[in-house]
Parts: sequence; structure tokens; C-alpha cells
Amino acid sequence: MPNHLRTTASVVAVSALSLVIVACSGGGASPSPQSSGGPTGAPSGSPSAVPVGAIDHKTGATDVVLRYEEGGGFMIAAFAATMVPHFTLYGDGTIVFRDPSEEGPPAIGSVFRMGPMKMAKLSEEQVQDLLELALDQGGLAQARPEYSNDMVSDASTAIFTVNAGGATKTVSIYALGIEAPGVADGPARAAFLGLAQTLTKIDEGGIVTPSTYEPTAYRGILMDSPGVVAPDIRTWPWPDIKTTDFVIDPDPNGRQLPVRAMTVAEIEALGIGEYSGGFQNMLITGPDGKTYTFSLRPLLPDEKA
Repeated sequence: MPNHLRTTASVVAVSALSLVIVACSGGGASPSPQSSGGPTGAPSGSPSAVPVGAIDHKTGATDVVLRYEEGGGFMIAAFAATMVPHFTLYGDGTIVFRDPSEEGPPAIGSVFRMGPMKMAKLSEEQVQDLLELALDQGGLAQARPEYSNDMVSDASTAIFTVNAGGATKTVSIYALGIEAPGVADGPARAAFLGLAQTLTKIDEGGIVTPSTYEPTAYRGILMDSPGVVAPDIRTWPWPDIKTTDFVIDPDPNGRQLPVRAMTVAEIEALGIGEYSGGFQNMLITGPDGKTYTFSLRPLLPDEKA
């Protein structure tokens, strides 16, 4: 491992970790912004060659190499259903990410909108540096599958997925960032937290020049909301879509809310303005006269509705 990467993970600042990527890239220019795309418009091209002796990984535009996301905890169903991974690195070097600490666009009535996702393209050299950082300083190489925190309840779980170096691994850390004194695995948790912050703030300091990720498809979530009264309940705008077109995953381990793949044109019919990052809590009257809550989640290149 390069000497300039050998810093104690528990005390590494996000800015220092970010500078590592720049330094390892030989001081060259930041990767060029990748044109916006979505599940069917993601970059394709021929797979890039992985240098001999480097950390091996798949090179496809939909191959997930490194991902950071959150799940679980005490949250409303609509919020959980619209959560998108905070960071994903694909095999061709494309990254799609969003800093969850950033404030989203202002609400429109009862509709809460999330900020748009960002995307950029890393060179293979930068991919290698990021994977080395995640596996070594970030602690994923030696991590156990699960890390608990008995001092906290109703918190979310941070989940890292890495498919590189000949291994597929998922690491779940409960209540990451809520570090009470005496919590077990303190150094490891600090390393995971530093990695999480680095991934979601990877565009700070000019490391990458991101563009807005514009999905070409979305997942619509429709939930019964009987008795809800609000001044901004919308009229059903889709004459060719029925409420029964939103279906629950038959897999008992799958999504248990009615969902449907939505096109850009169908979302545009709502007239909501900026929506590419998704939204929650749109009240709408169905063609059956019932009141529903409609929420929207953008789909990433590897995802289907």
C-alpha cells in the first residue's frame, strides 16, 4: 500500500482521505464529467482493462463494485421506500452519489422532494485508489458481516457492499455515527464512518466534476391513505394507468408496497418541477375515488422497478 495512504483510519479527516485520491492519481486532471444517464442510458463502451497486479473487479456499466447505503430504523414507509444508495461505483468507473446531509429542494405543499443524485466518471487508476482506500483504511477487507450497537435503538443500519479483489462482501453496521462511549469495535466503526463520509463527499475539493444524474425510469410507490385531508390533493393524471397497476412483489422477502415502473413522461404529467432525486407524500385521488399517497424513487443503472 502506498505510504501516503498509511494513516490511522480512526483519525483520518474526510478532506485528507479525499486528497489521497488526487495524490494517487498522479496529479492529473480530474475525470471528465460523464453525461447524464439512467438505467438504460448509462455509459456502456468497451470494458476498461484492469492493470496487472491491481484489485480485480468487473468492468460493466451496471456491475456494482462498491456501494454504501442505509436501511431499517424507525422511519415512515414512504421515506424507506424512496431511499437510494448514497454512493455506488460501477465497473466502468461511473459513480452515482448524493450527500444525505445536504438539504433538498423546498417542499411543494405536502410533497417533500429529495435533492438530485450526482454522477461522474473515475479513471481506472482512481478506481484502484478508491478500492484500496475502502478495503484498507475503510476497513472493509477485514470486516465482519455485522456490527451491532446495544446502546442505541431505532437507528438505521449502514450497509457497504464490495465486489472486488475476488470477493463479494456485505458489511452492515448498526447506528453508524451514533458512537456512545464504550461502544464495541470503536476503531472499526470510526474507519467505516470515515469511508461513508468520503464516499458521499467525493466531489469536494475538485476531485471529480459531477453532473446531475438524470434517470430514465423511476419507481412509483402508491399507498392507501384513507381519511387524509389536505388542500393540495391532486387529481389522477394518468388515463392509461390504473391503481391496480401498482403491485406488491410476490416474493415475501421483496418490496411489500405497491410499486410500478414510471417513465419520465408519466412523472412530467404531475407538473411538480424538479423531481429527479425523488419525492415523498404526494396526495392524489385515484380513478376509484380513493385517496392515495404517491412517492417516487429514481432508479440507478443496475436497478429495476
